[in-house]
Amino acid sequence: MVPSVITLTRLSGSVFALNSDLIERVDSTPDTVITLVDGTKYVVREPLADVVDAIREYRGAVIAESARMGAGSDAASANPPSRRLVAVPDDPDQLSASSAAPVSHSAAGPREEGDR
Repeated sequence: MVPSVITLTRLSGSVFALNSDLIERVDSTPDTVITLVDGTKYVVREPLADVVDAIREYRGAVIAESARMGAGSDAASANPPSRRLVAVPDDPDQLSASSAAPVSHSAAGPREEGDR
């Protein structure tokens, strides 16, 4: 299972987990400041490059897990069940009459009156 957060260390030494999908930007000023999309800021001990690496590893793990989960469904997606779209009239009386004569249109679409 892929963790949904990255772990970081505050300047005080306490470790916390952060959802990296909420990060708007990471600055190095010289402390590393993480700004979230809602404006919340966190100052952390990890250098900018380490934060970027943690985000990259997290996102890579998500993609790898997605590919692993999808690998089992390749056989099903290669041979999808056949389906067809059928127009059903609002009036049930028209249903028996319309099923007797299938409608066919050319690739150019339905004809207008006067087109021949």
